[in-house]
Amino acid sequence: MNNVIRPALVLFALLGALAGLVYPLAVTGAAKALFPAQAAGSLVVRNGATVGSSLIGQNFSDPRHFWGRPSATAPQPYNASASGGSNLGPLNPALADAVKARIEALRAADPGNAAPVPVDLVTASASGLDPDISPAAAHYQAARVARARGLPLEQVKALIAGHTQAPLWGFLGEPRVNVLALNLALDEGASMR
Repeated sequence: MNNVIRPALVLFALLGALAGLVYPLAVTGAAKALFPAQAAGSLVVRNGATVGSSLIGQNFSDPRHFWGRPSATAPQPYNASASGGSNLGPLNPALADAVKARIEALRAADPGNAAPVPVDLVTASASGLDPDISPAAAHYQAARVARARGLPLEQVKALIAGHTQAPLWGFLGEPRVNVLALNLALDEGASMR
């Protein structure tokens, strides 16, 4: 019996140390060496202060800012420790009611906008933390933001175009606009005038 238990315990300890300590430390060290910004959370720093992460959405509600996708996290929006979708199916009345309320809120914030509301402005992502919106969602909000800031609409549209990211390697995913980066560019432009 000792001939079986002792090698099993030694192998368990060896594999536990290898998989639980050596491998995670090696991967973390390699990530920090090769991708330091990403390994640190892709934090966005302005004037020496961390203002957010390019990977996690924020709850912008000021009409002077672009708004991101709705968050599905609770108890507070964009809570990274509570990442997860709403798990409401397309036929669920609660989802239909939530989408209807979000459309009404968008229409109330910009009553003159008769364009169709892009789906990503009324539905949460699978993580509930999506930091990006589609270019269509950004353009839908452009007139409201321009009016609230007293900027020419073409200037706001140019900012959107300048912050639109192409799909990864040109074909993976969809074009997207990082809401935090776009709002920071708006704020920096406002402070330069």
